[in-house]
Amino acid sequence: MSQSTVAVIDYGMGNLHSVGKALEHVAPDSEVIITADHKTISEADRVVFPGVGAIRDCMAEIKKLHVDEFVREAIATKPVLAICVGLQALMEYSEENGGVDCIGLLPGQVKFFGTDHYDSAGVKLKVPHMGWNQVHQTIDHPMWHNIDQDSRFYFVHSYYVNAEDKSQIAGTCEYGTTFSAALFKDNLFAVQFHPEKSHKTGLQLLENFMHWNGHQS
Repeated sequence: MSQSTVAVIDYGMGNLHSVGKALEHVAPDSEVIITADHKTISEADRVVFPGVGAIRDCMAEIKKLHVDEFVREAIATKPVLAICVGLQALMEYSEENGGVDCIGLLPGQVKFFGTDHYDSAGVKLKVPHMGWNQVHQTIDHPMWHNIDQDSRFYFVHSYYVNAEDKSQIAGTCEYGTTFSAALFKDNLFAVQFHPEKSHKTGLQLLENFMHWNGHQS
């Protein structure tokens, strides 16, 4: 049996070392390849679509390197995990940087928490939303295997996903408003939090991804 491969798409936005190392930790028998090469991505068994930084810069590089096309192709044939800005880039539109059109694979928009953001008790919340917060699982999905309901994951973001199709929401989070912490569609699972920074729970999610065959099977 040939070695399983996972391609982490590198379009020049952020240090992908921690994602790669976390995947190597949970799947030591698999080959983790950090790449922007179309052939390598298309031949991989699984694909990770990460992202950090400003959405305008991310989308510029995504378009320039045709990463949007690579991701569309990958989602049609194999398991894909999108992380943080990777999730946001899959939506239709983001309010960030004065408004940016995104890839449009998932219906919905990316919205700003706001400079005056308060919880239900009237306490002002810091933006960006940074640190540990609970994720409430809204569906039974293979990617949640061995992860307790309302487990805590690590977040760093000022913008949040407002999914239009509520049936695509796999998990929600509360931070002054309820936002989509995880979305799914066919072979795609996309999260706002950083599993590679979320200790044991995040590693479990990455391990689940390395065993997931796609869809909800």
